Amino acid sequence: MRYWDASALVPLVVAEETSSAWRRAAADDVIVTWCLSAIEIASAVERRAREGALDGSGRSEALANLTQLAQAWSEVTAVPAVRDRAYRLLGTHALRAADSLQLAAALVAVSDRPSGHDFLSTDARLRHAASREGFRVVSF
Repeated sequence: MRYWDASALVPLVVAEETSSAWRRAAADDVIVTWCLSAIEIASAVERRAREGALDGSGRSEALANLTQLAQAWSEVTAVPAVRDRAYRLLGTHALRAADSLQLAAALVAVSDRPSGHDFLSTDARLRHAASREGFRVVSF
């Protein structure tokens, strides 16, 4: 199983330097992610639009890409189980709230057995925590 943090999904919807590498990784993959990843990705798109990195058509295209991608991925929806793990992760690692939820969702997805499973992220702090939890970490 390969768990995709929202940060690893952003390059699939917005053109970035590493987008082609992330797209290759996703090509034959079942994307598993947290049920609120789409909100995090939409936030990244809107931030880029506000900052002028995306024009109106780029914003619309990115949001359309997000909609299409979200229809195809598999979501971890077990909110109480994710919440319980996130509490522990916040006390164990230097994570922001949303990042603790992402890592907690990944743990739920693998029934708390991360060994042999991949965690994909562009966030260094989150990758470090995922590695310490036992995931193989992937980034481009």
